Amino acid sequence: MSPKKIINKKSISFFEKYLNNPSPTGYEWEGQKIWMDYLKPYVHDFITDSYGTAVGVINPHSDYKVVIEGHSDEISWYVNYITDNGLIYVIRNGGSDHQIAPSKWVNIHTKKGVVRGVFGWPAIHTRKPGKEEQPSLTNIFIDVGAKNKKEVEKMGVHVGCVITYPDQFHVLNENKFVCRAIDNRAGGFIIAEVARLLYENKIKLPFGLYITNSVQEEIGLRGAEMITQTIKPNLAIVTDVCHDTSTPMIDKKAQGDNVMGSGPVISYAPAIQNKLRERIIETAEKKNIPFQRHASSRSTGTDTDAFAYSNGGVPSALISLPLRYMHTTVEMVQKDDIENVIRLIYQTLISIKKGESFSYFD
Repeated sequence: MSPKKIINKKSISFFEKYLNNPSPTGYEWEGQKIWMDYLKPYVHDFITDSYGTAVGVINPHSDYKVVIEGHSDEISWYVNYITDNGLIYVIRNGGSDHQIAPSKWVNIHTKKGVVRGVFGWPAIHTRKPGKEEQPSLTNIFIDVGAKNKKEVEKMGVHVGCVITYPDQFHVLNENKFVCRAIDNRAGGFIIAEVARLLYENKIKLPFGLYITNSVQEEIGLRGAEMITQTIKPNLAIVTDVCHDTSTPMIDKKAQGDNVMGSGPVISYAPAIQNKLRERIIETAEKKNIPFQRHASSRSTGTDTDAFAYSNGGVPSALISLPLRYMHTTVEMVQKDDIENVIRLIYQTLISIKKGESFSYFD
């Protein structure tokens, strides 16, 4: 399978549509519908749950179950307080970065539709040199052009409305994909492409494959916690993003040395089952897929932890996509890395035998 033939025009069109659609934590269902519509020709069945996780299933009647997983939600804000003069203060929904907020456009989602606004900020002329206040959760605010609280409420805006950034998908220098929410809708894209390639290459897997797009990862792996109890998998391969640490102001001694364009990142952590990770590494070496390594301490901070510690313990591994500028509106990844993550998951799945045990004692 040539890397040049993995991502095609149809799949890029899907990725762009999927990224541009807002799917904040707790409100993922419209994005999930886009994802399921793309995946539908390549799977036999779907599972959904009451919070919005979606699973495409190949060979649903097989007793041996393998999960490949990404998460579908994006960081956002909630309306928290509306002042008498019509300005809006916010709280986080996930790990939203307060430092990038000033001067950004926002979409406030209401029952009446989207209300546009901006994160305002005092002009440089009005700030005292040497004593400038930095953006923080207590001082960033949204201006929707209203003169008072009553006018804001008439627009349909109220406490609890979710707020997203409208930034759209772009291709930079031909092979860099830039958008908000690449963390981790890139994962949903990757696992959907694996399913497509299995179908197009007429691969008959000797197990059930559960292509899982979980919700609510950004606030504590909640969607994965729920769906793993439904699926009860035998194995789980999770894909998420990790930091490209080659840009300024990142300490490699603390964050590791991973670079966009150098291939998938294979993790080491207590939640990573060693035999499954070694299978992934052996596959990469055998198929000449470039890869990098990353060590975590107590946890991976990804849905891998939720799968690994569920159902009495599920052998789990993590393959990450190097990403620049995480939790900003200009998250950046390289096309070659995406294709190589797809190749690595695809080839690893092909290597797994029916009922194969990854126990240390077999």
